[in-house]
Amino acid sequence: MVAKRFFLLSLILLSFTAHASFILLPMDESTQKNHLKAYGITYWCLSKNYKVNWLLNYRGGSFLLPDVSEIRKECQIRGVSFEILSDAEQDLIRKEIASPSQNMETVVLERVPKIAVYTPKGKQPWDDAVTLVLTYAEIPFTTIYDEEILNDQLLLYDWLHLHHEDFTGQYGKFYAAYKNVPWYIEQKKAAEVLAHKLNFEKVSQQKGAVAKKIKNFVIGGGFMFAMCSATDSFDIALAADGVDICGPMFDGDDSDPNYQAKMNYANSFAFKDFILERRPDKYEFSDIDMTDLRKIPMEKDYFTLMEYSAKWDPIPSMLCQNHTQIIKGFMGQTTAYNPAVVKSNVLVMGSCALNGEARYLHGEKGKGMFTFYGGHDPEDFQHRVGDTPTVLDLHANSPGYRLILNNVLFPAARKKKQKT
Repeated sequence: MVAKRFFLLSLILLSFTAHASFILLPMDESTQKNHLKAYGITYWCLSKNYKVNWLLNYRGGSFLLPDVSEIRKECQIRGVSFEILSDAEQDLIRKEIASPSQNMETVVLERVPKIAVYTPKGKQPWDDAVTLVLTYAEIPFTTIYDEEILNDQLLLYDWLHLHHEDFTGQYGKFYAAYKNVPWYIEQKKAAEVLAHKLNFEKVSQQKGAVAKKIKNFVIGGGFMFAMCSATDSFDIALAADGVDICGPMFDGDDSDPNYQAKMNYANSFAFKDFILERRPDKYEFSDIDMTDLRKIPMEKDYFTLMEYSAKWDPIPSMLCQNHTQIIKGFMGQTTAYNPAVVKSNVLVMGSCALNGEARYLHGEKGKGMFTFYGGHDPEDFQHRVGDTPTVLDLHANSPGYRLILNNVLFPAARKKKQKT
């Protein structure tokens, strides 16, 4: 009888020990079926007020969630791989992460960030990689444009993505190739109509005012993410505040004499001492971008993510979480950044070993932060106007797209002070 009771008690204790209390979304290369939608699950959990832990550098930056039936169901619906952990298994993982010998850390995600995407009305989702991946991952966002920003609606959001915009008022420098094409003529006219509606004489003045509003958003504590031409054209617009750098084919009058000498690099976020491209028929803004200088064939075009101390530098560690440190390269109007013009206080989180170009930048401005990511579409090596959309079901484990989603979740984290 005593032996029987002991056996039953052992079974009861074993059942409590084996009770599943946590769900792990593994983010390593071999286990996770859909890395991109895993971010969507994590965002969804935050929106439902579930506690989420981001396990930096543990199996590719996995997510730890409570074991709740609706989370299991949501993972199954979205095709996201998950593992069920007992309390004991979770404790072992936390002990491994906490060990001083491991470059790992647990970051608590405690709030759902409100996301805005700066993009013109009527743009298709595949025109922009961020809009595309947010839609695919089922992460909700609101599109806003110049009118909303100038009316201070950025105060409603935590995170802002800049569409592949030209903040200099030169219409993307598409003049040489597309000046007689109907879509270019229509977009230029629509931009001028909007500028006049908002009481600006020129599109360049309107875009400059928008850039300053965005700058103030970041200084006040906002998070800004930009890709491709939105990165360098944004900094150029800030440095050229009050200076006319546009030729007559763009705004109807000549640019200011010797405008290069009037650049104020103290106003820009990431770049210094850059030289503007004066030729209106040149598809380039300045020497910030290295697209025309790079001679890297597609099969050798890769960049490497920097490795940071997860315990001491959790911010860049979060932004670089991935299942590989080697990322396939991709081009854009602004593909990569000349390291000579990157400010010394800006982190180069990803660079190409073949030519030293910077691909992935992060910095602080006031109380906020910004990230610049070179290139147009991480799974379209040379995206061109009119190309067919990228089908993310074919790239559900894209390391390049993961970098975008790291930035989306980043504002949800309980921050620790960066040491470097």
